[in-house]
Amino acid sequence: MLNHKTIATHSGSFHADDVFGVGVLMGVFPSHTLVRTRHDELIDAADFAVDVGGIWDIERGRFDHHQRGFNGARTARRADGEPADGVGYASAGLVWSVHGAAYVRALAGSLGYPLDQDAVAEVVRSIDASLVQYLDIVDTGQGNAAPGIFGLSALIAQLNTNWMEEHGLTADAKARLQEDRFREAIAITRKFLDRAVIKKISQIRSLDIVRRAPRLLDGKVLHLQEGGMPWTHVVVDEMPEVQFVIYPDSEGEQYQVKTVPVELGSFVARLDLPKPWAGLRNEELAAVTGVQDSVFCHSNLFIAGARSMDGALRLAELALR
Repeated sequence: MLNHKTIATHSGSFHADDVFGVGVLMGVFPSHTLVRTRHDELIDAADFAVDVGGIWDIERGRFDHHQRGFNGARTARRADGEPADGVGYASAGLVWSVHGAAYVRALAGSLGYPLDQDAVAEVVRSIDASLVQYLDIVDTGQGNAAPGIFGLSALIAQLNTNWMEEHGLTADAKARLQEDRFREAIAITRKFLDRAVIKKISQIRSLDIVRRAPRLLDGKVLHLQEGGMPWTHVVVDEMPEVQFVIYPDSEGEQYQVKTVPVELGSFVARLDLPKPWAGLRNEELAAVTGVQDSVFCHSNLFIAGARSMDGALRLAELALR
């Protein structure tokens, strides 16, 4: 095949950085052959070499970081704004820095959500900051893995074969078992990566929807017609007049009235729901509010619900008084 690629990585035990790097290339080049080897002639013949070969050369598809003198690192900024070295690269970050955009475009396109160049770049940056750099940190010893066995790097490491499984196997059988585990690790890692990418795409796609959403009650209430949509960032940063957001719940059985935090990550709201509503449900809440289809108000006064949009809007109107 014209676009068939051979992807080489080292044999034996694997780590999250080589698993991730190979997985990204597999996503970008669906027609491929995987070669796990330490034989130079096979590595040299491959279109890509990940975490093996002793070369970092983008044009030649070489993504290793073990060679003497390697100092590849992300760009960071000092307090004075001047550039500085950030987190050093391992193979995961090297591959993502070159092929992350193609991976994101392919995944977004397969879902029917094409992205422009700026949006793709934002997804790539976000995934590197929230996921990929931590794989590099662990692999290169720049920081510790998450405690226990449940950080992603540690989880992938658990999939390696152990001496009991390998006992009595021929070299070929052992290699086949190791490759099966390696492919299993890739499937898990790509599932995790794909969900992270899709979540970021959903956040980007929601921005304009939130900005265009109707504003009710003199602009103090934002009405979103879909539940589960990320809205906090836009409302906090761009809509200082909005006090409450109304949206349908995930099951479509009620409309919820949510307070707006004073800043991202804060539990302090611009305006709390009324204290007399705290912890009330159904008839008790209806008796206090006069809204007959009231469902609940959280005891911490950050969310309430009614069975109809009219009921939710009436709760918001009462809370604004």
